[in-house]
Amino acid sequence: MFKPSKKIFRIIIPPIIGLFFIYLSFYYTSEEDRNEIYKSLKDAKFEYVFFSILLGITSHLSRAYRWNYMLNSIGYYPKFINNVLSIFITYLANLGVPRSGEILRATVMQTYERIPFDKAFGTILAERLIDLIILFFLIFLFLFLETEILFPLIKEKAKLLLSNYKLFLTMVVFLLLILFSIKVFKKGLVKKISVFAKGISTGFISILKMDNKTYYMAHTIFIWSIYLLVFYIMKFSMPGTEILDFKSILISFIFGAISITATNGGIGVYPLSVSIALSFYGTPFETSLAFGWILWTAQTIMVIFFGLLSFFLLPIVNNKS
Repeated sequence: MFKPSKKIFRIIIPPIIGLFFIYLSFYYTSEEDRNEIYKSLKDAKFEYVFFSILLGITSHLSRAYRWNYMLNSIGYYPKFINNVLSIFITYLANLGVPRSGEILRATVMQTYERIPFDKAFGTILAERLIDLIILFFLIFLFLFLETEILFPLIKEKAKLLLSNYKLFLTMVVFLLLILFSIKVFKKGLVKKISVFAKGISTGFISILKMDNKTYYMAHTIFIWSIYLLVFYIMKFSMPGTEILDFKSILISFIFGAISITATNGGIGVYPLSVSIALSFYGTPFETSLAFGWILWTAQTIMVIFFGLLSFFLLPIVNNKS
């Protein structure tokens, strides 16, 4: 009886978190602000949106190619097309249930490429760890660039949060829900840590064995450069965001990247996080919120379209298997 309830709980909590942040966006905007956001989205220059989607696709292709360096080092040589399709399926699945995509990605490679699940999963975890290191590097870079103004701004925002007792109480209740979630899942925590540790160690072995470490790092730099370039291109899509400089783009990118881990695909959280980040630099809230929504919507549409297409294409391109 408990196991089905646990699965349902795990599925419904991420959307609830997303809806909570959508509510916060609604709470902090007046009707006039919402009309301004709608107008900004309606007047967006969609040629830049389309170009940003194309850039997003190239980052996924590079990620698929980069993955082969690790897989080749442990004796597996999958077809590039299967790498690509499995990666799009990963992002699509994560829109439904966070982190389920990584499991599905390893399952796809086991099914169509005969790569053992634990080895494929290990390389995926190692890949995620490297991406996490890059994200921390960007965070430290931003802290280095903006030390003098960042901490006073954070202090000011914290005072504003505490002064609004209704929002503060809501956040406390929200935090208690998260703690309750951890308590519910703690029974399997030791087992999960053991599995993750084994997978990460397998992934590290593949990294150490790679013959093409330089190319792997080149792809990594390319992928993250594309992520930042997507933000840079998208700033030209809306009036009021064309003047964003590198620092404001960097902080909004960091806030957006962190927020994606909080819910399934960052729904609700991503646009609000981007708007909070840009508010540090004086960008109007309704403009920055619209910017966050158009960024999230463009990339999500791309993930949904190619993710569904990948589910359809996988058995076709592997029909001989």
